Amino acid sequence: MPATTGTPSADSLSTAVAAAAPPVLAEVVRSGFVEGQHRGSLVLLDAEGRVELALGDVAAPIFPRSSNKPMQAAAVLRAGLALSGERLALAAASHSGETFHLALVRTMLAEHGLTAGQLLCPADLPLDPVEAEAYLAAGAVRDRTTMNCSGKHTAMLAACVLNDWPTASYLDPDHPLQKLVLTVVEEASGEPVTALGTDGCGAPLAAISLTGLARAFRHFVTAAPGSAERRVADAMRVHPEYVAGTRRHDTWLMREIPGALSKMGAEAVQAVALPDGRALAFKITDGATRSLGPILSRALHLLGVESEVLARVGRAPLMRTPLMGGGVEVGEVRAVF
Repeated sequence: MPATTGTPSADSLSTAVAAAAPPVLAEVVRSGFVEGQHRGSLVLLDAEGRVELALGDVAAPIFPRSSNKPMQAAAVLRAGLALSGERLALAAASHSGETFHLALVRTMLAEHGLTAGQLLCPADLPLDPVEAEAYLAAGAVRDRTTMNCSGKHTAMLAACVLNDWPTASYLDPDHPLQKLVLTVVEEASGEPVTALGTDGCGAPLAAISLTGLARAFRHFVTAAPGSAERRVADAMRVHPEYVAGTRRHDTWLMREIPGALSKMGAEAVQAVALPDGRALAFKITDGATRSLGPILSRALHLLGVESEVLARVGRAPLMRTPLMGGGVEVGEVRAVF
């Protein structure tokens, strides 16, 4: 008699894996032939905050990475730090390491009696490849102020100085500032943080769902004027070049789509909110940023955005790897939802 129990067959395992896999959001097309795919999950919210489109598991926790930075910046404001304008935008930034970014980081350190040696983010080169080449050509070396999260770390240290909190342990999850960050994340997202990790810069990293991330961005743009959340959103939108850089898609979107709030995170995370409350968030499973631009353009189009900038976001230096053949471009990464 054939066995009815035991090890699952290869076919049944393949079926189970396929059923659990996130949907394909983008295809890699070379010479008209689909040679690869990028899977992920994506959520769109309408102006009332209701889920309008969900692809994949948008309730599962993810690490938003630097898309959490607006919430971290709001926490330093709640801690009493008086930041505004470019300084507040830089506190929520993954800056490119351009000259004006580095100058303001160093100015902010001096304003609060701090030194670069107190920053606990790792030494790094500028995030923007063009800036990194110029930086190295000038004979400079990796530095903590050059690391793309240095604005956030400077603001966190300044909040500690203001409150007489320990500065040597400001990245400890049990530190008063990090507990405040956790509160802001949970309030803005409307859900509990399900896991804590360590981000690339060393800061505690709170896991929430994509739906929670989209709702957090919606919360920031619809918050009452003068609130910490609205102050962060307004500073980012007025000074978008300090949030990212002159060659970065977050800057372009906030500059060219009136009232938009945009922030990407490592491992291909993106969140955007529009001033009327519409919002989106997505995560590409394999972390491939080359798929981020086409997916973001398509998602904003489905959200009802019409702007020339959508055709350009996929060509930002940090978001696009051309498919080359013999020195010429022979393909593209395209959204398929």
